[in-house]
Amino acid sequence: MQKTNDVLILGIESSCDETAASVVKNGREILSNVVLSQIDIHRLYGGVVPEIASRNHVEAIDKVVGEALKQANVCLGDLSAVAVTYGAGLVGALLVGVSFAKGLCQASGLPLIAVNHIEGHICANYLTYPDLQPPYMCLLTSGGHTAVVRVDDYDSCRVLRSTVDDAVGEAFDKVARVLGLPYPGGPEIDKLASCGNAVYTFHSVVISNGNFSYSGLKTAVINTVHNAVQRGEEINKADVAKSFNVCAVDGLVSCLEQDCLKENLKTVAVAGGVGANSYLRRKMAQMENKGYRVCLPKLSLCGDNAAMIASRGYFHFVKGQFADLSLNACPTLKLRGEKPSH
Repeated sequence: MQKTNDVLILGIESSCDETAASVVKNGREILSNVVLSQIDIHRLYGGVVPEIASRNHVEAIDKVVGEALKQANVCLGDLSAVAVTYGAGLVGALLVGVSFAKGLCQASGLPLIAVNHIEGHICANYLTYPDLQPPYMCLLTSGGHTAVVRVDDYDSCRVLRSTVDDAVGEAFDKVARVLGLPYPGGPEIDKLASCGNAVYTFHSVVISNGNFSYSGLKTAVINTVHNAVQRGEEINKADVAKSFNVCAVDGLVSCLEQDCLKENLKTVAVAGGVGANSYLRRKMAQMENKGYRVCLPKLSLCGDNAAMIASRGYFHFVKGQFADLSLNACPTLKLRGEKPSH
């Protein structure tokens, strides 16, 4: 039973290869969360093909949104607003979601809310931990972004350090490809690493100015594999995966702890697809032994989904931050309030 003062947001997400829709109540309670993945399609190509992704979004979005409303047992008239990802992501894919959301709002009179995909990932934590409130530290780990972020308020954050080249999720995919693992590479490396040992030593992903660099780690792993092949040596892929996984994650968590001490914050969260990595989750959980509150989103909320978009939309709604029907996709969108320290 919904109360008359409840805020129900329909979230729509189509930034990459998931078509998703969700209804969330008051920013923290999921009433429905429908995700239609295109992984099986793009696996044939070893990665996401933008044109194919867009075409599949067009075919699926109406059905996905309808299913989200059905599962939430609501109709358009029950909603308070429609929130849609408008960046960052693939421009064609984003346009499908943005266009559909604008059409819904034009037809229904509902207000439109433009959501930053990266801010959405951070808000996934509010869906798993309804009592979580800023300020806190967040480790942002996705295919396109890697950063340690201080979340000061629901619409204000500060990037303390970030990657200067590849994002951690991108490095996982590229290393997986070299190891002959299927797309998406992150879960495959996680699985393979569980059978291996960290026998290879790679340089830290933390560079001299305190930011991250995953290009060097990626190249080191590729060279290790290629050199072994050229020498005719057999290489244990599980050991390579484990060594890479440990190096990729340890630098992130170490920097997160350092920044928590500097910022005097004892609550930490993780956001983004790499937040599903089992080794990262174990390393984060160990921070509880040092007195930190550790927030790890449910696995279903680490990857792209629309519940996180609806949650972010709620915090825009309560501040009266709406978009007009001229909204366009912004594939290179940055974090709101992003002020890198470097």
